[in-house]
Amino acid sequence: MVRANGAVSLRELARVVQTSEVTVRRDVRALEAEGLLDRRHGGAVLPGGFTRESGFPQKSHLATAEKTAIADVAAGLVEEGEAIVVGAGTTTQELARRLARVPGLTVVTNSLLVAQALAHANRVEVVMTGGTLRGSNYALVGSGAEQSLQGLRVSRAFLSGSGLTAERGLSTSNMLSASVDRALVQAAAEVVVLADHTKLGTDTMFQTVPTDLITRLVTDEPPVHDDRAGTELQALADQGVQITVAGSGPGASGAESAPPPGRPGRRDVPLPGQRGRHPGGPQLRSASLAGDGQPPERAARVADLRRR
Repeated sequence: MVRANGAVSLRELARVVQTSEVTVRRDVRALEAEGLLDRRHGGAVLPGGFTRESGFPQKSHLATAEKTAIADVAAGLVEEGEAIVVGAGTTTQELARRLARVPGLTVVTNSLLVAQALAHANRVEVVMTGGTLRGSNYALVGSGAEQSLQGLRVSRAFLSGSGLTAERGLSTSNMLSASVDRALVQAAAEVVVLADHTKLGTDTMFQTVPTDLITRLVTDEPPVHDDRAGTELQALADQGVQITVAGSGPGASGAESAPPPGRPGRRDVPLPGQRGRHPGGPQLRSASLAGDGQPPERAARVADLRRR
């Protein structure tokens, strides 16, 4: 069943083989010892490949400078008095540390780390979901988390993940985390994805946000030799995703306008092959990224989500 479906829950296994979940859990543990599958909370997945996921200690030391720059820019998108949702992850944890300075903010989250970063912030209200604690990333998952998000409506969702492609959008390696992230998306009018260049072009097992629901991507400048990241950025732009590059200081390539007071600098990314071609500053090949405009089909999708 795991080979056919990629993942399976203990409850489903127990139903199919007509035995108890206790027995199934013992057998799954034995299969994991033989390297035939990986156990996950409440189920099992194929080992390696699409299902491989680093623990929080490993993730927290990857691309730290890039995550800091991305968080600086993302915080500048948040207004005083706004209500937002922030998902779990090391990049969103960096964002939360900066949101502590935004007065009148309401933050809904399933992440213990995000809540901890905002715990002592003045005039910031933190609303946590219910759910079961997933120790590897300190996030609340499961039906309790999803049910607590029903009926919620906020202006923006800030999410991270394990991979981002133009074909499938944002994805993650864990089934339960993906399910909660999808519930967070349903609660928001706009979706902002925070992903450093190492995640661009990476596809993992469970889709969380399809590309047509991503309003904006905040990322860092890909290295010149990273063709995969550059190609993926162009494909995302062509599908109407607004792309914002972090860490674009005065010495960065391309012109940029001065940011509003109190906001970090940010600019649209000049995609590979276009750097230096436009005297007026970097531009994207996708016309839908000029300003904050959206293509008609995307505007219709957003309008439909707001009605719901």
